[in-house]
Amino acid sequence: MNNFLPMTIEEVKSRGWDELDFILVTGDAYVDHPSFANAIIGRVLEAKGYRIGIISQPNWRNADDFTKLGRPKLGFLVSGGNIDSMVNHYTASKKYRSEDVYSPGGKRGLRPDRCTIVYCNMIRQAYGSIPIIIGGVEASLRRFAHYDYWDDKVRRSIIIDTGADLLVYGMGEKTIIEITELLKAGIKISDITNIKGTCYIKDDLEDLNKYIEVASFDKVSTDKEIYAKAFKVQYEEQDPFWGRAIVQKHREKYVVQNSPQVPLPQSEMDWVYSLPFEREPHPSYKEKIPATEEVEFSITSSRGCFGACSFCALTFHQGRIIQSRSQASIINEARKFIWAPNFKGYIHDVGGPTANFRAPACNKQIKAGACKNKNCLYPNVCDKIDASHIEYLELLRKLRQIEGVKKVFIRSGIRYDYLLHDKNDEFFNELCTHHVSGQLKVAPEHISNKVLRLMGKPGREVYEKFVKKFYEINKKIGKEQYLVPYLMSSHPGSDINCAIELAEYIRDSGSYPEQVQDFYPTPGTLSTCMYYTGVDPRTGEKVYVAKSQKEKAMQRALLQYRNSANYQLVFEALIKAGRTNLIGYDKRCLIRPKRNKENIEGGKNHDINRRKATCPENKRRDKARSKNIKRK
Repeated sequence: MNNFLPMTIEEVKSRGWDELDFILVTGDAYVDHPSFANAIIGRVLEAKGYRIGIISQPNWRNADDFTKLGRPKLGFLVSGGNIDSMVNHYTASKKYRSEDVYSPGGKRGLRPDRCTIVYCNMIRQAYGSIPIIIGGVEASLRRFAHYDYWDDKVRRSIIIDTGADLLVYGMGEKTIIEITELLKAGIKISDITNIKGTCYIKDDLEDLNKYIEVASFDKVSTDKEIYAKAFKVQYEEQDPFWGRAIVQKHREKYVVQNSPQVPLPQSEMDWVYSLPFEREPHPSYKEKIPATEEVEFSITSSRGCFGACSFCALTFHQGRIIQSRSQASIINEARKFIWAPNFKGYIHDVGGPTANFRAPACNKQIKAGACKNKNCLYPNVCDKIDASHIEYLELLRKLRQIEGVKKVFIRSGIRYDYLLHDKNDEFFNELCTHHVSGQLKVAPEHISNKVLRLMGKPGREVYEKFVKKFYEINKKIGKEQYLVPYLMSSHPGSDINCAIELAEYIRDSGSYPEQVQDFYPTPGTLSTCMYYTGVDPRTGEKVYVAKSQKEKAMQRALLQYRNSANYQLVFEALIKAGRTNLIGYDKRCLIRPKRNKENIEGGKNHDINRRKATCPENKRRDKARSKNIKRK
């Protein structure tokens, strides 16, 4: 029997329904798995007694696909999908991506650019004034006037451009239930204006209390200093306990953001993840959905992040207060894996935005929220923080004991400064012993303290302390495992000299990053505000920004200076920075001198590939990989 939410009129009728209450329109393929936000919202509303249908990746060139399930009784819920559609389509260099991992077979082109806007416009064309509620990452992070990297300008709030009636931001289960209950009771959607975690449009500010108004769209779109000041307020007020409503004028209308929704208590989190997800793509798909491969046997244990990295939108979306599931809830989900025909005994991940955050940073956050203008981990770990990993360790031990589970990995990232603050090394030891698959991914992002300060990341010395301890523990337990650091080029504050400093660190550490991320200015982050305005909105200090594609390419190439294809860019960067001392035959040099045309074009004569192959870290990596493959 097909227990998926219906995607066709035949599936609607098979349930004995003559109409739907809500239709959920999404830019992703329909995967009924709790890692997909649309599946969660659909199942939550189904559990509350609503008849839900799904229109996945509709043909947006006409209204036909938007009418195939009929007119819903209460309204449409529209989402761009698990990630912003522009990020989904384009790389940081604005090139079209080769695949869409949220589409069948990874096929591109099954959703339009800015799909939330396009979908809403087609629904209006088909149904006129029917209630439309938008949500998901695309809507959440674009709820104010925002800098758009792809247009290279400030765009209006997405609720203005979509013509939607309500915008749900953040994690929306509690919010959507409150909205739908009011609609079911006959309340007009235009009168639903007091629910936390929502934005709406208002003609005037009468009857509005306890709010703060930021500069209008007209002002922030023409003055970068004003934009930075407005963003600072928006960023600071994202707390469910003390955050105020925020108002921003858009020509003759006002966009109003109510304060964030309160965190879900553990019992409600457990309820959400206990719903009857099929954990698979809808059977109508004949090709695999690439995004399901990593999450199929992964478990979400928590939400939120008090790390507050400047380049991350989590503060703006999930918030800084950790919400976690109970151990029993997580163990029950893991036991379901055993019956899956393709489960090989490996749980790929147990985590969240940051795997080792299982509880709020301190007791104060539970009742009073996160501290305003103060980070939990930066510039130093707060002395009020509880860095104990005992509860998380207990959970992992219980998962390892489940019959049929061979290995439990942690792949969603470890915040190493938080781990080092735990005086008990028990978790660190067991992490290396049981939960690393030959390599552990960590995110130092950079090594220059000048850049790390703007990122909100711990200093170089903290990462080096972690690296030393990681290898000491592995030596002690007799394992040859290594770290895979995530590194970022061209983040605001990083100039060519900072990129060279990072390249020299890579050289000295004997590592070779196979992948690096060029900074991507996505909506809703502090770093994007710095990129656009050239100032840190928190302090007003000026920030250097690499904006030309040439300089960005040079910074990225420096992080992979051993790649022969990068030779010319690295050569130019070193000449530009006056660092010719790094061009030569000494072991501390990054590249060898030019010799002939062949060398310039392909780097064939400076023997980069040989050095890459003989790199000590790569030898360790290849050996560990070989062992890991044999074990599996």
